[in-house]
Amino acid sequence: MASETIVLLSSRELDKMRKAGRLAAKLLHHLGSMVKPGVSTLEINDEAERWTQAHGAKSAPLGYNGFPKSICTSVNEVVCHGIPNSKQILKEGDIINIDVTLIVDSYHGDTSKTFFVGTPSPTAKKLVEVTEECLRKGIACVKPEARIGDIGATIQEYAEAQGFSVVRDFVGHGISNIFHTTPQIPHYGTPGKGKRLRAGMVFTIEPMINEGTWEVEVQSDRWTALTRDRKLSAQCEHTVAVTDDGVEILTLDEGQ
Repeated sequence: MASETIVLLSSRELDKMRKAGRLAAKLLHHLGSMVKPGVSTLEINDEAERWTQAHGAKSAPLGYNGFPKSICTSVNEVVCHGIPNSKQILKEGDIINIDVTLIVDSYHGDTSKTFFVGTPSPTAKKLVEVTEECLRKGIACVKPEARIGDIGATIQEYAEAQGFSVVRDFVGHGISNIFHTTPQIPHYGTPGKGKRLRAGMVFTIEPMINEGTWEVEVQSDRWTALTRDRKLSAQCEHTVAVTDDGVEILTLDEGQ
């Protein structure tokens, strides 16, 4: 993390975050239309890079701390940071999280969604639906004077009540003209704990919810994180801003 100081964004900076967020949402929607059996994760990556350049933006993940591709594609038991490749071909019944971050006029829009490849199993369908509800419930906690711990506690309570677990090793993060900064936003925790939220704070909420254990293993490529028990994992993510009276989701496409 760049600094322990939480920066409150100005109205001008928030306008830039909105532009980056909306474009990232459009890209994610576009890539989702490609998800079907027989498509490789590299094909999705290459289309993401083509689309990004065509829209005058940059891919934040490409080259970030050595990450080799433009997006993350995390299939089935991959929790996050999956690296697209030509040999990974989507098949009927898979789930895939596509995580995109665009840089527009120096500011970042970061969002992800887990898509079904064909028809999911009942377990996969429930897992993804619960993960999406975890994100909604987490966002609903965001308002001035709330605590960061309120977000994680709400997500954890719901996920565990549905029989799933919450990943501890990866968290949401502050974001602006810096990709990852303070504050960290755990998706587990205790109500009333953590820093108070203030208008102008911008961060991601990106719960990773597992079918089995919350524990993960990072592979030798230093990026790909798998569930330790190799059961399914799902994730979804929005970038949000704390407003004077609540929360604004910055990574919504028009019409959402």
